[in-house]
Amino acid sequence: MEFTRQESLDRLQETVSSGDPIIGAGAGTGISAKFAERGGVDLLIIYNSGRYRMNGRGSLAGLLPYGDANEIVVEMGHEVLPVVEDTPVLAGVNGTDPFRQMDVFIEDLKRRGFSGVQNFPTVGLIDEDSGFRRNLEETGMGYDKEVDMIQEAAEQGMLTCPYVFSEEQAREMTEAGADVIVSHMGLTTSGDIGAETALDLDAAADRVQAHHDAAKGVNEDVTVICHGGPIAWPDDAQYVLEHTEGVVGFFGASSIERLPTEEAIEAQAREFKEIDLSHD
Repeated sequence: MEFTRQESLDRLQETVSSGDPIIGAGAGTGISAKFAERGGVDLLIIYNSGRYRMNGRGSLAGLLPYGDANEIVVEMGHEVLPVVEDTPVLAGVNGTDPFRQMDVFIEDLKRRGFSGVQNFPTVGLIDEDSGFRRNLEETGMGYDKEVDMIQEAAEQGMLTCPYVFSEEQAREMTEAGADVIVSHMGLTTSGDIGAETALDLDAAADRVQAHHDAAKGVNEDVTVICHGGPIAWPDDAQYVLEHTEGVVGFFGASSIERLPTEEAIEAQAREFKEIDLSHD
């Protein structure tokens, strides 16, 4: 079910006004989407890393040349969109893709039933001080292309929820028309295939606050939520929201579909293995 930008914004504002957090969930499979929706999430986001993640690979596989990210999100749409009943679904769009006419691609996503977009895969996960990142920026495959994609989607009336990694990017994305700024703290820690290197929660809260303040300095109406790094479990999100001002939610990908799946399947398998074959 496709929602207009205004319908999506009205729903998000109603959530915040009622005192509840905005929760977005990554969905790499239809069953992830179905049960995240039943759990009450406000947004569902599908992108190529969800497929890799739920196939037991690290989420950063989505940044490597293992498949056409934009084609994969279209394929995943066939799997996820039909099972979603009443939640806006966002497409993770690779804005740096040099083989897509982005205005046409965004229009096609809208026609397929997506209500919004997010910038993923994103070069924002690549260290800005690295030679690789500098070369990407120098050769027309930089973060500015992701900003352009968000602007195009905003102009086409889609909900836009970009990842940002710095104050400058928070300002750029807000100026481009972003509705929801997602302050990204890096690859999610915890679990079997999570990162081990991350900020601590206090440093994450400080960074999220800086991104929030930068975005609000451009547009007071923009919404800011947090994601990633050490913010892996509900208690982590609670801590960050309690130690920031004006940040109103959390987007979980690994946190909502991978981590609970790892634990539940392992625990269920162990319970079955404990079945007693004796009949005494």
